[in-house]
Amino acid sequence: MLIAVLVLCSASNFMQTSDTYCSNGALEEGKPVDLVLSCVDNFEARMAINTACNELGQIWMESGVSENAVSGHIQLIIPGESACFACAPPLVVAANIDEKTLKREGVCAASLPTTMGVVAGILVQNVLKYLLNFGTVSYYLGYNAMQDFFPTMAMKPNPQCSDQNCRKQQEIYKKKVAAQPKQEVTEQEEEIVHEDNDWGIELVSEISEDELKAASGPVPDLPEGITVAYTIPNKAENPVAEETVAESEESLEELMAKMRNL
Repeated sequence: MLIAVLVLCSASNFMQTSDTYCSNGALEEGKPVDLVLSCVDNFEARMAINTACNELGQIWMESGVSENAVSGHIQLIIPGESACFACAPPLVVAANIDEKTLKREGVCAASLPTTMGVVAGILVQNVLKYLLNFGTVSYYLGYNAMQDFFPTMAMKPNPQCSDQNCRKQQEIYKKKVAAQPKQEVTEQEEEIVHEDNDWGIELVSEISEDELKAASGPVPDLPEGITVAYTIPNKAENPVAEETVAESEESLEELMAKMRNL
């Protein structure tokens, strides 16, 4: 099986020739690539890749590390099916702020190779699971190096996304899902057959609530949260009188003679 993966470390060339890279970038001529990987280092580049992939309907994985280099994330983006990068953008993008104006002169982002190595390893592992179809593919997986915390979640696309191509891909995905035949799952109860029933055990209908109350005794007043396992039934109000045999002066032989004559 031949697989074509496009890895991007810069978005400038990709935007100029995105159709060539994605639509005709596979090992077979005229075939699209199977996956695009984004390893760029700023929001502007990510938004550029997001725009191109939404336009082409190209599946891609985005990754990044924070400026302080103690956290990072990966994200699988399937146009129309999952949230794109513009569906839930960071504050810098949502407020239309030029991120270049936020950087102070003489101050550069921290670089911690271990964090970047962990995020890169997670990205590659997710790529292998997606392409080779094993395990659970993460739609979003974060990494917090300070607490060794790995949050994961899946986000649905935003119907009011600012990217018109994302909204168009959402409509295409809805039609695709609606066109799929619905599979009705019917559960059949299996009849239990006992080959041997030496003791003659049979299942009878359930006891009604009234019968259950009649067979149970009074429930004592207990604190909240405490219940009794069982109750002792009340004694019968009109017990059957024990039958007694009147004493007789007849001998045993006379009584046996009467029994023979019956």
